[in-house]
Amino acid sequence: MNLLRERYRVDLVELQTACELNYVRLLQLLPDMRNDARGRQHVRRVALSQGEHLLGVLALEVLETCPYTSTIEVRQEHSLSWLPVPRLEVRVYHDARMAEVVGTQSARRFHGIYPYPNAAMHQPDEKTQLNLFLGEWLSHCLACGHELAPVR
Repeated sequence: MNLLRERYRVDLVELQTACELNYVRLLQLLPDMRNDARGRQHVRRVALSQGEHLLGVLALEVLETCPYTSTIEVRQEHSLSWLPVPRLEVRVYHDARMAEVVGTQSARRFHGIYPYPNAAMHQPDEKTQLNLFLGEWLSHCLACGHELAPVR
């Protein structure tokens, strides 16, 4: 009986597919993300409601634009009080048509594989999980979100 666990291997096809789909989703939610945002705040807010109750707002903020990349912060606003507020930093590669999570509120620059256990308690496939989470979050906003009514 072999009790050793097989070493985790990055599924590059899965990771690249997730990043490509995240690019498409971000482009649908923020079609002008490549435009230079100098001098003005470049933020889009998408509301998520259930009936009359606002459950939260997805904020997409362009932090930086360069000729081939953009950096976007994706965060939850007006969340439920008991729910941790997610915030992701996403690097968008326009030439490769990919978007990947490069930071969270607690970590930056993720490795493809982490030994497990580790001091930071990252999962072996932390990078893939974060990119899949971003995809699910953006997909939910595309399916169920609506423009936030302006405050008067």
